[in-house]
Parts: sequence; structure tokens; C-alpha cells
Amino acid sequence: MRVRVDVAADVPSLRWEDVHGPARAVVYGLLGSQDAGLARSLHDEGWRGHGLRPLGLTSPQFKGAPRKNGVYTTSRDGSVWFGSPVPEIASLLITSLASRAEIVWGAARLKMRGFTLDVDVPQPSGPVVLDTMTPVIVKRESRYLLPGDPFFVERLQHNLVHKADVLGLPAPEGLQVLEAGPRRRFTVRGAPRIGARVRVAMEADARFVKALRSWGLGLDTVQGFGWVR
Repeated sequence: MRVRVDVAADVPSLRWEDVHGPARAVVYGLLGSQDAGLARSLHDEGWRGHGLRPLGLTSPQFKGAPRKNGVYTTSRDGSVWFGSPVPEIASLLITSLASRAEIVWGAARLKMRGFTLDVDVPQPSGPVVLDTMTPVIVKRESRYLLPGDPFFVERLQHNLVHKADVLGLPAPEGLQVLEAGPRRRFTVRGAPRIGARVRVAMEADARFVKALRSWGLGLDTVQGFGWVR
């Protein structure tokens, strides 16, 4: 399940370290306000014996923001997406969001103007194409990989297989990168995150595709990376 939260920023721009940096604290804060034990367990241990956390979100996205070179500008027409393929986690996120008037995102306050549940249209299993809204993070031996690098597809496929295992669903096959955006670099808690938006194709179970749309592709989905459009 995924939800779009419509927001208006109280500042004209976000600091670059605040584009993705606050995401983890925001999502665990939402969960913790409803179930502190689950939030702590998910943060410390992962989900039910797996190291992965089935959570996804975006950095704040703004329509009509003025273009300024080197500045992440905002507007009164923004959104932040949240989701999880696990109903227990998704319901906590929705309940917490419904009780709030704003989201504190780093040094900015995002006034909530409403939110909308995104309902998936049932699709058959088989070939699927997915686009990401935020950069996909993939690593091999501590090195960040970009689409086109050796091992990028292999490591992204490994990530997808691990996610399918966590959810008890068939793993996808035939992963291909169709298009990729430019290299993007962000700082998260003092460390770099390097990736690119991608458009990928694969053969996948419809249930797994639905799960990915609430979780994301690649690593660091709890930091706002890899969100599927």
C-alpha cells in the first residue's frame, strides 16, 4: 500500500543534505508514534529475521519550483510518497499521517494539504516495465554502481531476489535496464549516496510488482531512494 502526501514547504529551498537525509528519521518517527516497539525492532533488526526493512518513501518532490542552478527549490505544490508492502506497517504509516498537520523534514516544515491512497489496478503476471522517481542505489564491495557499470544488473537482481524472499513471493527474471537518468550524488548522515533513476523491464509475479511499488528498487529505500513512479 502506498500513499501520496500533498505538502507545502515553509522555506524556498531545502539544504542538499536535507533532500534525502531526514527520510529515515521521518518514517521511523511516523511508525514510532503508533507502535514504538515495532519501529525499534524494524530499525534494529529488520523484518522478521530478515535484514531488509520493507519500507519506501520519496524525498520531497515539488511542482512548479523555480529553477536555480545548484539549489533544491521548493513550492507550495509538493508531495512525499510513503509505502510498505506489509499491511501491518502500511496501516501504521497511514494512521500516523492522518493525525498530523505537518511533517518536519530537516530544517523545513512541510504543511500537509491532504493525502491520497494509491490503489493499484490489478495486472497479470508477466513482462512489466517500471520507472523510478528517485535514484536507485546499488553497491558492490562498498562501491556504488551506476546503470551501465559491470555488475549493476547482477546486484540489482540480487536485491530483488532478496526482497521476494522476504515477502515469500516468486523472484523476478530477465531484468534489463532500458533507460537511465544522470548520475546523482547526495549526502546522507555525512556519507555519499550515488545513483541514478532507471527504467527497467522484467518478468515478474503481479503480487511482487505491487509490492515493489510500495517498497522500491535497490538499497536505502528508507532514505527515499528507488521509489517506483
